[in-house]
Amino acid sequence: MNDNAFFMNQEEESQIDLTPMLDVVFIMLIFFIVTSTFVKESGVDVTRPEADTAVVTESNSIQIGITSANQVFMDKRQIDKRAIRANVEKSLAENPGAAVIIVADQDSNTSTLIEVMDQARLAGATSVSVASEDK
Repeated sequence: MNDNAFFMNQEEESQIDLTPMLDVVFIMLIFFIVTSTFVKESGVDVTRPEADTAVVTESNSIQIGITSANQVFMDKRQIDKRAIRANVEKSLAENPGAAVIIVADQDSNTSTLIEVMDQARLAGATSVSVASEDK
């Protein structure tokens, strides 16, 4: 009888409490979620023109895509040209000071590109640029 009592006490003492480790893991998870940035892409595949002066920009930007058929995309959905300004204003309200990057297909019309740039500037964007491929 005494032997069984000895083994029970030893078995109870050998269990490891995992609560502090789980607390640390959850705190780290919350930290990484809060500090991470999410990139919203235009949601359309385009063939970008090449440029010798292409530079890498920050990931904290608003992307607007223009297809070869002159369709405008934002956040992986097609939008009307008249709604560009409202969508950019909404995105700038969520992310103040963000740069607007227009990802235009090399076969798209220049008039569509200029119209998108104008609407982005009218929405309050201070930095509007056109994406290109590095040669």
